[in-house]
Amino acid sequence: MNFQMERGRIYLMQEGKLLAELTYTDEGDYYNVDHTFVDECLRGQGVAAQLMAAYQSLLEKEQRKSTATCSYALKWAEKHKEYAMYWMQ
Repeated sequence: MNFQMERGRIYLMQEGKLLAELTYTDEGDYYNVDHTFVDECLRGQGVAAQLMAAYQSLLEKEQRKSTATCSYALKWAEKHKEYAMYWMQ
């Protein structure tokens, strides 16, 4: 997937339609993932996991830590223990 990135947002647009999105806020010393969305036409294809992988790459690049108030992001972080150093409990 060719996600677009801007401060606070990673997303996928096609023909002007939002198909997938992850939003996060800058809380000073860390980021907080507060929302993930995948359009019905892409659900079940691993797109949310790809959004999280893109977000994880951002954390690594910026050497930041994260929390999550989004339930999907929390589950993803719990499942991917190899990235625990980037996630605050």
